[in-house]
Amino acid sequence: MSIRPVQRIIQAKPTLEGAGVHLRRAFGFGNTADFDPFLLLDDFRNEHPEDYMQGFPWHPHRGIETITYLLAGTVSHGDSLGNSGILGAGDVQWMTAGSGILHQEMPHGDARGRMHGFQLWANLPSSLKMTPPRYQDVRSAEIPVETDNDGTSARIITGEFWGKRGPVDGIAADPIYVDISVPPGKRKTLKVDTSRHAFAYVFEGSGTFKDALDPMAVQTESTDAAGRESYGAAVNRSLILFDSGDEVVVQSGDAGIRFLLVSGAPLLEPIAWGGPIVMNTEEELRQAFAELHNGTFIKT
Repeated sequence: MSIRPVQRIIQAKPTLEGAGVHLRRAFGFGNTADFDPFLLLDDFRNEHPEDYMQGFPWHPHRGIETITYLLAGTVSHGDSLGNSGILGAGDVQWMTAGSGILHQEMPHGDARGRMHGFQLWANLPSSLKMTPPRYQDVRSAEIPVETDNDGTSARIITGEFWGKRGPVDGIAADPIYVDISVPPGKRKTLKVDTSRHAFAYVFEGSGTFKDALDPMAVQTESTDAAGRESYGAAVNRSLILFDSGDEVVVQSGDAGIRFLLVSGAPLLEPIAWGGPIVMNTEEELRQAFAELHNGTFIKT
């Protein structure tokens, strides 16, 4: 067995999106090769309705899949194909934009005005860029939760983990997406297939992840005379990008730690990226925006 070293730790950065939604971006809109097949991760967490109520009005997508995981509040959505619905706390929506879709997502806070969720973008391979759009709406009660004998729990959204499979299926990148909680003061080893790119995103508590590679990029504890191991420290809103290996080791802090653990097989394909549209070549990207302009973007 080989422990995945920490390649780097990234603190999510404040960003404005949609019609003025304040959120934090962990990665996206740059060189995302280390995250392939994933393109972007946003953390839309806020307790001030004026900072999110304008939402994400009508906008296009093509060539990607968007995964929305909600923890607090609700999100109402609608699209150009006539689909509509409301996501509640604990729900997941996996949208395959494929050949093209126009949609809107409008957040609403809970009784205390709180809104919290994540949106992850997964790339589609060239063979599926123009596949028909589809949705998978998964209610919270459908998502399996497994608890280990030390109190560590895992909500399995997609992929196989601890012998259980998440309810979202048929995803091109065959990702594993798990919401993990580790109780205070526990050290936990989690299996991750060595052929996959993998990252963790901490959103509650704090902890340390084993074997930081780059002392300039990762805050670490030094190995002491007794041989204590070196760890990459991670706090709230930290993204931990792992190097290769087949397991991840985490040591939770005094308040425990909760994080998303996401992995996927890299597509290793060229990317031509224009905002909400991701293709393989610049010509395909120009064609997509030309179709958006002339009204032929929607294919179904």
